[in-house]
Amino acid sequence: MSIRAVDASNQFRGRIVEIILGSVVSEIEVETPAGRVASVVTTRSVRDLGLEIGSEVVAIVKATDVALATL
Repeated sequence: MSIRAVDASNQFRGRIVEIILGSVVSEIEVETPAGRVASVVTTRSVRDLGLEIGSEVVAIVKATDVALATL
């Protein structure tokens, strides 16, 4: 399943593997076929969406700026 209104190359289907709850914001880590991605969302959204470890989700990447540095 993908979200049709969003470019498919910016979507990663996966499962939540870690949730670090904070008082205001929480970090959600998702295992995808492309690797792990992390998202910071409000803790209220974690509750409202019923997110928990093992939940299947679509991680949608929206980036207007990507910075690179040489190694």
